[in-house]
Amino acid sequence: MKKRILLIDGHPDPDPARLCNALAGAYAEGAGNGGHETRRLDVASLSFPVLRSPSEFTRPPSHPDIVAAQRDVLWAEHLVFIFPLWLGGPPALLKAFMEALGCGEFLLGTGNGRFPKGKLAGRTARIVVTMGMPSLIYRFLFRAHGTKAFERGILRIAGIKSVRTTYIGGIGSPAESCRRWLDTLNHMGKAAG
Repeated sequence: MKKRILLIDGHPDPDPARLCNALAGAYAEGAGNGGHETRRLDVASLSFPVLRSPSEFTRPPSHPDIVAAQRDVLWAEHLVFIFPLWLGGPPALLKAFMEALGCGEFLLGTGNGRFPKGKLAGRTARIVVTMGMPSLIYRFLFRAHGTKAFERGILRIAGIKSVRTTYIGGIGSPAESCRRWLDTLNHMGKAAG
């Protein structure tokens, strides 16, 4: 079954030589080969204000990059976030982007009772996290707290119930390891997984 896929490269450095950029490209190539339609957002190339007060979060965004990003998210059936692990979690720029994206009840509606209602129900997501340390250490010793906060505190609360995560550790290891991960992302893209 063909899907509409939005790739979000959350690396704050726009240098095309970054591994996150190559991984997003590999996923997009695989998705294209699988007959899926893709769009891509590179957070480093977007311009948007950082939220500084609760009132800013309640107003719909007016910045063109965020308005366009919201349209892309609504278009997508499957979201793929690719980012490096910085200080135990996603880079600050990606988190600022998600805050700006959520303005005006885009991610959360008022719902009934105490809990807000997630507005992105029916979509699926994949998180791909790169890191220098071995991924097993991050997952089991540090319990992947930063990535789980991104998954649970942003995506799941926004209504995306099916979220899969891929941890790529040991970045800086031999090129053969990187090639293997590019192939893995290419296969994930083809399967829209």
